[in-house]
Amino acid sequence: MARGAGGSDGGTGSFLIGLIMMVGGGYLLLNGIVVRPNFGFGARVFGIGGVSITSGMVLIPFMFGVGMIFYNAKNWLGWGIAGASLVALIFGVIANMTLQLERMSAFDLIVILVLLVGGIGLFLRSLKAG
Repeated sequence: MARGAGGSDGGTGSFLIGLIMMVGGGYLLLNGIVVRPNFGFGARVFGIGGVSITSGMVLIPFMFGVGMIFYNAKNWLGWGIAGASLVALIFGVIANMTLQLERMSAFDLIVILVLLVGGIGLFLRSLKAG
């Protein structure tokens, strides 16, 4: 007996339609999100005990770490300082972003959500056993 999508008796057509709907709805939703950075030199990255740590302050140990690496590439302290500073900088950039939905009509949002959630439902229904 032939099996459907995912090795179950579900329909291959439901699988493909659900997958297309899911991908389309996800694309439209992510395309409707605007990312606004609130990050710049002098911007607060995070705080330690009430002291604000700015992005410029994070770059100072990074420069020392890079200098230590160029002086002696086997220096684990230089690699650790540079790596920790880079992680703190990336963390600060991500933490200081604002995500907002683009201006859209209620109809647009309903179409996007029906595509996304309906696609997930069809996709999962095609995978369930019999």
